[in-house]
Amino acid sequence: MSTPLQQVGLAVKRLQWRHHREANRRLAPLGLSLVQWDTLRHLHANPGASLHQLAELTFQTDQSMGELARRMVDRGLIERVEGTGRKVPHQLTATGDELRRAGGEAVDGVLTESLGRLSADERDTLHKLLLKAAEPR
Repeated sequence: MSTPLQQVGLAVKRLQWRHHREANRRLAPLGLSLVQWDTLRHLHANPGASLHQLAELTFQTDQSMGELARRMVDRGLIERVEGTGRKVPHQLTATGDELRRAGGEAVDGVLTESLGRLSADERDTLHKLLLKAAEPR
């Protein structure tokens, strides 16, 4: 008998919720929330990203990303740089990059406690299945 879809969905949600809660707890001593660390991570991977791009990457609205970015600029974690047109590119500061790395270690610890229990083959399979399930129809 196959596992009901609702049970599979609930298992995915429980794991995501656990990761989110524990990551926020471990990032707090660094003065970061998970969404702030995620913004630093995506800005590192996408230097010069606009606020709209960062909002999409971090699952935020444009308005909430604008407010978050303003606070991160005020804290010296990111900075606005010269751009063309209406797009305002952003980049990490040295402090932001340092916190990105430290936060990455904290998040890796969270993920190791759950996904680290899977073999490399199981993680590869899980990753492929999650990507397949997330594909647009």
